[in-house]
Amino acid sequence: MATVMSISAAPNLRFSPGATVMTVGVANLVEQGRLNPSPYLRRHLSGDWGDLDEDDRRSNDAALASGEARLLSSYQVDPDLKLWIITEWDRSVTTLLLPSEY
Repeated sequence: MATVMSISAAPNLRFSPGATVMTVGVANLVEQGRLNPSPYLRRHLSGDWGDLDEDDRRSNDAALASGEARLLSSYQVDPDLKLWIITEWDRSVTTLLLPSEY
């Protein structure tokens, strides 16, 4: 079961997230106060792909321009916590998840 979240529109956003959801693992971390996903979601929507290599960054930039592929960001929140954010190719939904939930 995913939890739905919302983000206010800001002028520096490069694309719309569509419906924004988080997995159970992310929701549990939020409830425990171990993760605030909002700044990472803003980074993703602004085209800051986080901790990706140059090839993956270029792939995301091309997908953003074409609108024909999904967008993936990865953020190392702390040494033991990584957050992935994936926006589907049609920009209908953006999911915040832990790598172990993929």
